[in-house]
Amino acid sequence: MKTNVLLLVLVSFTVNVFSQKLKTEQGSINNLKGIKSYNLVFDYSNLKVDKFETEEAFLKDKMAKREENGTHEEFKQSWFADRNNRYEPKFIESFNKRFDNGSIKADKNLSSATHEMLITTTWIYPGYNVGVMRQPAKINATITVYDKNNPADILYKASIQKVEGNGTMGTDYNSGYRISEGYAKLAKILAADLKKANK
Repeated sequence: MKTNVLLLVLVSFTVNVFSQKLKTEQGSINNLKGIKSYNLVFDYSNLKVDKFETEEAFLKDKMAKREENGTHEEFKQSWFADRNNRYEPKFIESFNKRFDNGSIKADKNLSSATHEMLITTTWIYPGYNVGVMRQPAKINATITVYDKNNPADILYKASIQKVEGNGTMGTDYNSGYRISEGYAKLAKILAADLKKANK
């Protein structure tokens, strides 16, 4: 019986890992062959969070629950600060470490880059960890690549659903940490596809 349960868990894990694929919507990943650097731009302008239709509605709900103990404004500030402090650095670190000797590089404000990579986050599920129960964070995103001098000419556009993020050993009590791990996994998936395209 224990063997069957373990097998089921392993199968579920394997299905989840291999279901994380970028779905091409425009152009081709092969169009990016030979490009050595990308200027990164992150967009959260039309973000939905969890079951809420807007990010504003999500924040209103979460802040109301924290108003009594006075941590509502702190939560809001932290929610937005996590973009610059956690999500984006994690994506950049995860992406760049997968290319030996910086053969391909991505970063914000990379003026030397000839191409731009736009990471548009469309949905975030923060997940939770209450000790005995936990759920990973999940993100939906679209990646769009174009020449900086010709943004209308999209070389590659792809989307991905429910990229999971969580910490190891059950220590991911902070939602920003969990979500940032989702961005690390997104970068890993993208880097793997770019490596194949550049062979």
